[in-house]
Amino acid sequence: MQTDDSYYATGKRKEAVAKVWMKAGKGEIIINERKFEDYFPREGYRRVIRQPLQLVDFIGRFDVKAQVKGGGLTGQAEAVRLGISRVISKINPELRKTLKKAGLITRDPRMKERKKPGLRGARAKPQTSKR
Repeated sequence: MQTDDSYYATGKRKEAVAKVWMKAGKGEIIINERKFEDYFPREGYRRVIRQPLQLVDFIGRFDVKAQVKGGGLTGQAEAVRLGISRVISKINPELRKTLKKAGLITRDPRMKERKKPGLRGARAKPQTSKR
């Protein structure tokens, strides 16, 4: 979806969902109305988010705005990364091949396994006594 010079895509990972908008700008990244350095204090999460932008040399050329909810910080960071990758492939379809080769377009399918009836969790069985 494209609105007035900005592009939109959704990224998901585990329980986290990220709505990502990108438009031409000076490279500002805002997540949930906060600076990206404040929202993700660890450098590892920031590196994950910047990865698709660095790969296609978009750092400093586009502003990124994201709304993220659900999951933990790792899932949220990877959801934002997928959203950014999808937006980049909408902005310039030729860059999709580069992103795909780096594994940034593929959605990570791993989810939490559901609890089964008669069990304590997904696979944990109730404790049994010897006597």
